[in-house]
Amino acid sequence: MFDGPVGDARESLLLAASLLATDAPERAEAAHLCAADAAWAAGDIAACLRTLDGTDAGACGGPGTLGDIGGRQESGARGAVRDLGRPQSPDTADHPTFPPRQDGPPGREWATDAFVRDYRDGMRALLARRPELAAGPLRRVLDRASADHRPERLLRAASAALLLGDVGAARAAGARALASARTADSAAFEARALEYLAYGELRAGRHAQARAHAEEGVRAALAAGHRNTAASHHAMLALAASIEGDTAAVGRHASAALSIARRHGLAQAASLAEWATARADLARGRPLEAADRLGPLVGPGPRRGHFAVWMLAVPCFVEAAVLAGHPEDARTVVDDFAVWAAFGADPHAPAQLARCRALLSSEDDADDFYLRALALHDETGGDFERARTELLYGRWLRRRRRLREARPRLGAALVGFERCGAGAWAEQTRGELRANGAAPGREAAGGLSLLTPQQLRIARHVAEGATNREVARRLAVSTRTIDYHLRNVFAALGVRSRIELARMVDQEGR
Repeated sequence: MFDGPVGDARESLLLAASLLATDAPERAEAAHLCAADAAWAAGDIAACLRTLDGTDAGACGGPGTLGDIGGRQESGARGAVRDLGRPQSPDTADHPTFPPRQDGPPGREWATDAFVRDYRDGMRALLARRPELAAGPLRRVLDRASADHRPERLLRAASAALLLGDVGAARAAGARALASARTADSAAFEARALEYLAYGELRAGRHAQARAHAEEGVRAALAAGHRNTAASHHAMLALAASIEGDTAAVGRHASAALSIARRHGLAQAASLAEWATARADLARGRPLEAADRLGPLVGPGPRRGHFAVWMLAVPCFVEAAVLAGHPEDARTVVDDFAVWAAFGADPHAPAQLARCRALLSSEDDADDFYLRALALHDETGGDFERARTELLYGRWLRRRRRLREARPRLGAALVGFERCGAGAWAEQTRGELRANGAAPGREAAGGLSLLTPQQLRIARHVAEGATNREVARRLAVSTRTIDYHLRNVFAALGVRSRIELARMVDQEGR
């Protein structure tokens, strides 16, 4: 499972589950759930659903197909992956339903432990495209793990939290699993706990922390002899490096991940590594190369990436395709991405969807979509994604000769990229600022005339010593709105602190 082909692991685990079922049911349950993990790692939705439903050969002694559990005529991973991202009406029979319909042979209820049963039911519901039925069981998994100290249960809880889009709960469960693993001196559990922590930090937009966890994770995984886990960590290190713009590090870690992932059938690690390589191309201003690499990963067909990764890569593909001059290639995947955003499993997806709509929309609608994306970024946080939206919006404004409006957008993007260490992206932004007619930095500030009337009012209140909360109360807006405008004020004026802002306001007042 952790150091070999995961397809072989699944078959062995299913056999173990059938042999243990009578005399050691709890161990049989553990083996069965690990068999589902192996199918997940391989990116095989059909096999994962069969295992979770108990309709696979190892559980029931029969062949089992997706048709058994949902009236489906087409079996196999290709069709299941295709359908996972396609909008469907509630009454269609073209995808697995949950719970299993009673006009076909139901799967054996192999999970008797309440924790395992809830985890299985939540996974089944999500894979069968019934997220409304997944939330309850997965929340119960988190509740049941709250007083548990076993690392394997805590890792399941971290997984459940990620599926729910609750990154904070995922990090908390992962940190507890890590503490438990270190207490037990278990390098294997330590490596896996660090994997969940690194992935959770990436999902939250904290790339430096993700890199720190993944670097530790590689060492722990190799110490345990778990190359599959090491491949996952290398893939996440490649993703972190793609944000920082370190092309050499991206190539090194992506190659390390892919060399293991391709031999052992690790679709998830392979997809992450491919995405990282494409994002590095995009950071370096090579959108055509990025689009060529991402197209097969996110498009329909047998080359599509892992079902837990390909949707995360869609915003990069849309950006790359539009910048490369091929927007028509991106339109179909945006509809799939809208379904993903509605699931709620990725807090950044709604803002990214609005950004994708802006990139593909007409002149009249783009402004509204960009502003909507920025408002949604305010709700979820994350410097990197917000800065990418600011950069794209500023570029769009500049190319329409709306230079005064473009300057604060580009300035805010530069500050955001610098804050999260995204060096290559920051360099792109500096180029846009130069093209906009001003060198980036403090010397480019053109005084308070660069500010909008609302920004000018906020700047003057802050210069007088008012806190953001006090300014919000005076202007009858939310504190979040003041935070947003103040970031743009700092970017537009090229200042870094309230003291510098107060000095500038005072000088211009004189």
